Amino acid sequence: MEPQPWKLAERQRFYELVRVAGGTTLLDIGAGTGVHAEFFKDRGMSVVCTDLSPRLVERCRQKGLIAYVMDFRQLDFPEALFDAVYAMNCLLHVPRSDLQTVLLAIGRVLRPGGLFYWGQYGGRDEEGVREDDRYVPKRFFASLSNEAIEREAGKQFEIADFHAIPLGPDGFVYQSLTLRAPVSVQR
Repeated sequence: MEPQPWKLAERQRFYELVRVAGGTTLLDIGAGTGVHAEFFKDRGMSVVCTDLSPRLVERCRQKGLIAYVMDFRQLDFPEALFDAVYAMNCLLHVPRSDLQTVLLAIGRVLRPGGLFYWGQYGGRDEEGVREDDRYVPKRFFASLSNEAIEREAGKQFEIADFHAIPLGPDGFVYQSLTLRAPVSVQR
């Protein structure tokens, strides 16, 4: 299934930023079926996918993508390996208490000055298992207000861009962040 047009525009915008910055390597975390990874690979980037689901990793591999079963809390790659990291709708499953651990792991594998796309649904602060989730077992979701997601991102990265795309009532939005890894990193 092809993503919604506004998601395609977000992905294209990030690709252009990475291209202009001279980036050639990208890590797609929570890659799912690899639809976004294929987009970057088709444009000449060297792409690596990770996902927690062995079934989804196998689907990525069937598309000719390099893919690993891996938790993004512990990304098993050398430091500063990637020019860019792409995370669309996967970090929304990270409990708020684990978010900085995940962001540190992403920052570790991202080269200094590298770009990180973090996109997720949100708009208000809440977390837990959603009873209306159609998946079995039901998934955990952590939604952040716009202020909270900017604050959390800013602890590890420079915020190059943040915008929220309105999606519905009660402040429900898609939060789009383009982040830059600090050039001077103390580890």
